[in-house]
Amino acid sequence: MQVPAVFDYERASTVEDALALLVRHGPEARLIAGGHSLLPMMKLRLARPDVVIDINELRELDYIRVEGDELAIGAMTRHATVLESPLLAQHYHIFAEAERVIADPLVRNRGTVGGSLCQADPSEDLSAVFAALRGRVMIRSATQTRTVDARGFHVGPYQTEVRDAEILTEVRVPLRPGSGSCYQKVERRAGDWSIAAAGAFVQLEGDLVVDVGIGITAVGAEQFTCSEAEEILKGSDGSESVVETAARRCGELCNPSADQRGPVDYKRHLVAVLVGRALTKSIARAKGDMS
Repeated sequence: MQVPAVFDYERASTVEDALALLVRHGPEARLIAGGHSLLPMMKLRLARPDVVIDINELRELDYIRVEGDELAIGAMTRHATVLESPLLAQHYHIFAEAERVIADPLVRNRGTVGGSLCQADPSEDLSAVFAALRGRVMIRSATQTRTVDARGFHVGPYQTEVRDAEILTEVRVPLRPGSGSCYQKVERRAGDWSIAAAGAFVQLEGDLVVDVGIGITAVGAEQFTCSEAEEILKGSDGSESVVETAARRCGELCNPSADQRGPVDYKRHLVAVLVGRALTKSIARAKGDMS
């Protein structure tokens, strides 16, 4: 089956308009922006919304800016914009490195930050990025705006904290002076889903690791992270042996499945290697090596 079931179409012009349409049409309405996740599911009839609400006119949610001590990224910001943003590159290399290996230019030109997070695919790259950076997700309804930690945003495969008649509007990430970040991914071919991928940031004061975040995707890591490995690194000197111990723990605690991309033991080993590389590069960048 390659043809969607019958559905109605609405086009929202503002966030308030989109929320009103969600209230009017009820839980069987779905938002569409880039459409690279929803449309294939509709063609296969894995998704059968009664109404599709087009939110591509919501330019008020298309921005990247600094607000106070945080970076604010609007939900309608396209992947290509994130990839090319000098502001994000100034603070976190992890964004461009992750975006560069997400799908292909066609998807990056149309796909959005909010759409990727709300799809909640277990192999999603940006979910690992925001988990590593401990971002906060802003969710808006007609009556309130609430905040959810990125590490608590996904409640299961393809399930998030966004409720009926709500819209993810923004993601925020703390600014961390003296930090470095990195993203590492292994895929079978360019643009494919990860076999495994890992991202990290490390914040230093002198030679001491004062803050660290690890994001892991495609291997069943709880909330796309490994907090136990982070605790191993915090307060340490970030030496090679400490990084190796933390990375190995990530491999031990993830929960990959054997499939056409590889067996479980291979994926665990791959996680340890990628986390180790991401942490090592993050530490070097925190010390001033911007390569």
